[in-house]
Amino acid sequence: MYSFESRVRYSEIDEKRQLSLTGILNYLQDCSTFQSEDLQVGIDYLSQSRKAWWLSSWQTVIERYPVLGERIVISTWPYAFKGMYGYRNFTICDKEGNYLVKASSLWFLFDIEAGRPVRVTEAAIKAYRSEIQEKLDMEYAPRRIILPQGYETAGEIVVARHHIDTNHHVNNAQYVELAREVLPEAVRVRELRVEYKKAAVLGDKVYPRISSGEDSYTVALCNGEGSPYAVVWMQTAG
Repeated sequence: MYSFESRVRYSEIDEKRQLSLTGILNYLQDCSTFQSEDLQVGIDYLSQSRKAWWLSSWQTVIERYPVLGERIVISTWPYAFKGMYGYRNFTICDKEGNYLVKASSLWFLFDIEAGRPVRVTEAAIKAYRSEIQEKLDMEYAPRRIILPQGYETAGEIVVARHHIDTNHHVNNAQYVELAREVLPEAVRVRELRVEYKKAAVLGDKVYPRISSGEDSYTVALCNGEGSPYAVVWMQTAG
């Protein structure tokens, strides 16, 4: 298991002085990035080998939002590699070791030169082999998110520079930020699922389609033809 400690910063909180939903996702993906960098298989290594690990789906369950100044421990570990996929868990705990956040994620290895996913080789997982742990005890949801028939539309969003990461695509957490922005202000998310379908890049136009359930929202972030870049499902708290 790979872990690092942090303290919730003012720049990471929302109006309730709690770590924002985007802040939670940033901590999770930072943790896996730190692990890869420390194992010498990070951004430079992947760039040289013309490969990339791309996220296929998230499931994040929030037991409690950390608050301003709270000391937290963020952890991650891979629990399986199958075919072209890598399976990874994450947690955020308080200083007593209580779970604040549990998460599961599915990644795939992408060959940049071939322009397609490829099977994970022994060489690709060699650095992670000693890091593999048991699957986290949590209730796992399906990777695919079913889109409701009915929806409302929101205004056009143009992908800007601050949405883009080192892969020259919209960052994983930014899709959630885009979806969260079109929901009512009072919504508090208890569980989040994201299915990534197609990478949006600088200048792309995104058209949110919002469907509401009894205690949940589904936001399809679509292109002009109605094909989703990502689908975000959020179960509300309380």
